[in-house]
Parts: sequence; structure tokens; C-alpha cells
Amino acid sequence: MSSDSEMPIPSDEEMADDEDYYYSDEAEGDDGDGSSAGGGGSSDEDLLSGDYEGREAEGSDEAVSRREQRYIVLSEKDIVERQEEDMTKVSALLFISREEAGALLHHYRWNISKLTDEWFSDEEKVRDIVGLLVNGNDFHNSRKLTCGICFEGYSPDMMSSTGCAHFYCHECWEGYISAAVSQGPGCLSLRCPDPSCSSMVFQRMINKLAKHGDKEKYARFALRAYVEGNKKTKWCPAPDCTCAVEFVSDVNFDVSCNCKFSFCWNCTEEAHRPVDCETVSKWILKNSAESENMNWILANSKPCPKCQRPIEKHQGCMHMTCTPPCKFEFCWLCLGSWQEHGERTGGFYACNRYEAARQEGAYDEAEARRERAKHSLERYMHYYERWSSNQASRQKAQADLIKTEKEQLAKLTDVYGIPETQLKFIIEAWSQIIECRRVLKFTYAYGYYLEDKVKSGFFEYLQGEAESGLERLHQCAEKELQVFLPFSKHENIEGHPSAAEFSEFRVKLAGLTSVTRNYFENLVQALEAGLEDITATGEAATTSNATTSKKAGTKVKAAKKQQSRTSDHSDDAWPCERCTFLNPPSVDACTACDKSRH
Repeated sequence: MSSDSEMPIPSDEEMADDEDYYYSDEAEGDDGDGSSAGGGGSSDEDLLSGDYEGREAEGSDEAVSRREQRYIVLSEKDIVERQEEDMTKVSALLFISREEAGALLHHYRWNISKLTDEWFSDEEKVRDIVGLLVNGNDFHNSRKLTCGICFEGYSPDMMSSTGCAHFYCHECWEGYISAAVSQGPGCLSLRCPDPSCSSMVFQRMINKLAKHGDKEKYARFALRAYVEGNKKTKWCPAPDCTCAVEFVSDVNFDVSCNCKFSFCWNCTEEAHRPVDCETVSKWILKNSAESENMNWILANSKPCPKCQRPIEKHQGCMHMTCTPPCKFEFCWLCLGSWQEHGERTGGFYACNRYEAARQEGAYDEAEARRERAKHSLERYMHYYERWSSNQASRQKAQADLIKTEKEQLAKLTDVYGIPETQLKFIIEAWSQIIECRRVLKFTYAYGYYLEDKVKSGFFEYLQGEAESGLERLHQCAEKELQVFLPFSKHENIEGHPSAAEFSEFRVKLAGLTSVTRNYFENLVQALEAGLEDITATGEAATTSNATTSKKAGTKVKAAKKQQSRTSDHSDDAWPCERCTFLNPPSVDACTACDKSRH
């Protein structure tokens, strides 16, 4: 995406000198010799032997730690283990069997606290509600039993019951269970076939008497019931994913599953920071609804005066003929019958009647309505096309990331002898591009519903800067990396860029990744806060040049607003070496990241 606003870019030397911010493991060795990545005295091996993995591994561990603090990804095996642990705990606490514990937990949606409270308050009532018998019946000493469904006589070993006095043959049990399983998760609360009996059918009987397919369905229902009954756990919405996510925090609902799919835990839509769930819901509904189709019809067509069928005119004269079976001929401008038109009314390309009526205001309301529809449609298409474009760019970046992992890292290892584990900075760059494309995509949904004109202007500036910075990172990862890749396995690598040049590229790419990451994090925080101080800052600027923003989290916004107001007198402004933000000459520390000017 191109932008009219350009973010200042530091030179390669400025990025290489910034040891506090960029990856610069090779800048200082353990022996303190102070060798530089761009120094001519170092060999290629020295340039490429720095600790590439140190900070990357540390960053990854830190990211995992932050993720584990907010949510936990559960596989099906993890879910089953949790179910078993809960059943064992309840069984030991209430002195009941594991199957009875499972039935109780399902009824109380796996809420052990609520279950134990009601159990110790009135055990008999809980047993009656769930269908747990205190003492079961045993008629196995009988010589012959009659099935209560088919009324055939069977030996005791061919009959079963749930522990009550109602025995049925195994064939009837199989049909009864199959019918219940086919109706859905309600089979988890299956009771005795006798209408007057509420005895629970446990999973042990299901496993003993049901068909193989019904057993699998029942087990699947039991597994899903644990997740769907837990308020803090939800299934990953990605196709064919069997993982669930337990959310243990109360902020930032964006989570990432083991399948690499990122989604909002609150609404289970695709991860959509900085846009809230309500706005995303409206945006998705608008994209799929017929409202914009109606706007297009209203803005670009007129109804046939006879049959009211919408007609679009894209070229030719004003003589219109409706399609069969109507075939009504009329004037496009005044919608009158063409039989009343001719040379006296202006011919084929004009209509005197329309012009006269228009001057009298006869068409004002219809024209205004059509103009409103056209403006609304154009505005929507502006945001939707850019939203869709960033989505396509994100999908392309995901494909490029896979290609990089499978092919390009191995080629770089062959050329420069660097282990793939030490080329993670390229993967990090692509991952950051994918994430930034997602954020940028949803900023268009944010902008579409942003009605404050003062905030809209500043928002568009921030959005333009974000697009500009992301395009630079994307170009560096996609285009500039190609210079270091051989075109074939048998190509002579002597003509390739040197190790020193590759090291400089690494510093540049890692630096752009860090700068872009920081900018987008600040952008997300500003938009989530609703650009809350922009209106107050604008009002204060009309009476005073002082900046009213005093909050640390909004100093970037206030500084950029001041930069916009003083752009005509910013010849002496200086760019920050760390984040590239353009600061006014009156400050000695970056207003965006607090880094000292000198």
C-alpha cells in the first residue's frame, strides 16, 4: 500500500550504530575487542559467528511466557486428562464411582464448586435430578427375564439395566442408544427407557452395548461438552483444528492456537485488534449483506416508469427501452413516455421538460437521494477495497513465509554456512509483516465507523505512516533478500554478495522489523484508547500552542499532532535513531521512545 505520508528512514549507518535497540550481537565480542559488523578488519567467519540465537530465543521465550499468562492451548489429550482429573477428584470427595462423578460434572457443566455445594446441601435431591440410584437391583439369579421393549424372553446374560428394575435385551438397548446418539449431545443425559424411571445410562453401558460408530460419537460429545460447558474455554474456530483455548486473563482477547490461527477469544472471529468485537460484527455483516447492493442500484439505476424494474444506463442516448415483456419506451432524464418526446423536447441527447422541471425543484429529492446513495457507496468501496487488498497481501505473505522456511533458509545456509537456527530474523520479519497486514486491514474497518472528523484526519495520518513503514519492511524482506539467494543449486557463489554485506542486510532487516513492530504496537494502543485526547488537543491548539496531552500512553499521538501543526517550520527537526520518529528541534529526547538525541 502506498501513502502520501512518508516515515523518515534512518541510514544503514544509523541503524548499525544503535546498539541499544537493534540486534547487534556481533558488534561487541565477549573479549571486548569492539569489532564492528561493518569493519574491514573482521573476516567473513567472524561476521557470521555472532550469537544470532541469543536474543531471538530470549524473545521467543518471553513471548511464550506472555501467552501462557493470558491463555492456554489444550489438545484433545489435554482435555481428556483434565476430565479424568476432575472425575477422580469428585469421586474421592463424594465417595461415589467415577462414572457417577462424570454424570454429576456434566450436569453441573464441570463446575466442581457448585456441584459440591449442592451435593452437601441436599444429596438426595441432586441424586434425583441427575438420576443416580442409591442401591441398584440385581435379577441375575432369575432363570429368564422378559425385555420391556420387545417382550421376548432372554437369559440374564442377554439382558441389562441401568441399575434399576427395568431390564431390556441387548438388541433393544443398541437401538435405543443409537437413536439417542443420532439426536445429538442430549445422549449424555440418557435415562432408562421406562418413562417412569430417571436412572442414568452411564458411559460404561454405552461402551458395552452400542455400535462402534455410536461409541465414537458419544465420546466426541463428552469431549466437546467439557469445553462448551466451561465459560473460560472455547474451541479454536479454524477448520479441522481440534484444539481448545482456555483464557485466564481479562485483557487482550487475541489468542493464537497451535494450528497458527489467531482469533479473538471473545467473539471467535479472526483476531481483529485494534477494532472491538461490536465493530467487527457490523463490518462483517455489512460485507455480506445486501445493503450495498441496494445502494449501488439506487445510485446507478432508475426504475422503469411502467414495471419499476431497475435499469442501468452506461452509454448512448436518452431513449430507453425496458426489457421484455415490458418493452416500455421512455426518456432517461424525465422518465416520461418516449412518444411525447422528439425534436421539440431536445432530441435524443437532451430533455427540455427535465431541465424545466429541475429548475422548479421537482427532482431535488430524487437527485439528493441518488447522490447520498452514490456517496455512501463510494465511501464504503474505498474502505472495503483497501481492507480486501491488505487481506490478499497478508495471504501472500503467509505463502512467502512458508516458502522461506522450506527453501530459502536452506539456500542461505549453503551459501554463507550459517545454521538455519541463526536465520530466524528472516522468519521474524515475515511473521511481523503478516501481523501488521492483519492490523492494517482492520484499521480500515475502524476508519469506516469513525465519525469524528478531527480524529479522522489524525487517524488517516497514522494509518498512512503505518502503511509506509510496513511497505519498507515488506520490500526489504521480499526484494532485497533475493540478492543473497542463488538461482540454482549449481550456481557459482563467488559472485554473490559477501558475508559483510549479508550482515549489513541482517542489521537492516532486524532494525526495520523492530521499528515496525513498535510503531504498530503504539498504533494499536492509540486506536484501542479511541484517540481519546485528540479532540482536547485540537481545541487547546486554537487558544494556545501548548500540548495538553500528559499521559505516557498518548505522548506519541500528541507529538505527531504537534509535528503536523508545525510542518512548515520543521527544517531543523531531527529523526530518532531508534524509532525514526521526526522530533522538533526544541527537544533533546525522542517524544516517541525517550531515546536521547545525542
